[in-house]
Amino acid sequence: MSQDAIILLSGGLDSATVLAIARKAGYACHALSLDYGQRHNAELAAAARVAHSLGAIEHRVIKLGLGDFGGSALTDSSIAVPEAPAAGIPVTYVPARNTVMLSLALAWAEVLGARDIFIGVNAVDYSGYPDCRPEFIAAFEQMANLATRAGIEGTRLRIHAPLQHWSKAQIIQHGMALGVDYAQTVSCYQADVEGRACGVCDACRLRAQGFAQAGVADVTLYK
Repeated sequence: MSQDAIILLSGGLDSATVLAIARKAGYACHALSLDYGQRHNAELAAAARVAHSLGAIEHRVIKLGLGDFGGSALTDSSIAVPEAPAAGIPVTYVPARNTVMLSLALAWAEVLGARDIFIGVNAVDYSGYPDCRPEFIAAFEQMANLATRAGIEGTRLRIHAPLQHWSKAQIIQHGMALGVDYAQTVSCYQADVEGRACGVCDACRLRAQGFAQAGVADVTLYK
């Protein structure tokens, strides 16, 4: 029988690729998305499409209140989404988002008896987010094995970040080889209700650059 795995699925390009990788590796994939108060729900609709098309066993959406705290352009409409790269950690960073998402994935993994959690963080083509670094992933895995019954009883939990050191072009090329339909995904920080991308935010810039460097047509739906 296939081993169960939790796949954090945002509806974006990276997490769709990770779901395809996990499925190719033979895991029974349980997709988990977070409605954390982001500006739009288009990415959650995209996550549902991707989960279905890539054969996830189930797809759950958990509602969180990160938007209640604000502090990010993705959760606070009074903070403008930047349209040019900025030095340092950008205002699109959502405080503790990956920590909270991984913690919820960890809880579900324990319930299912799953040992593997997949996340699409990337330390090459990323926006300077501290919770996308390899050091963070390694630290969370260590914590997970200290803080859970599974870890204490000897069932080691693993956090997989297969895209960690890939460029966006490499991610796209690998995903296309696995049959990912990137037209179903939404990466834009300020997509409209139909999922159409702005074409100017950092996420759009990195995505478009990735398609260009991969030498394939950009299938993104723009406003």
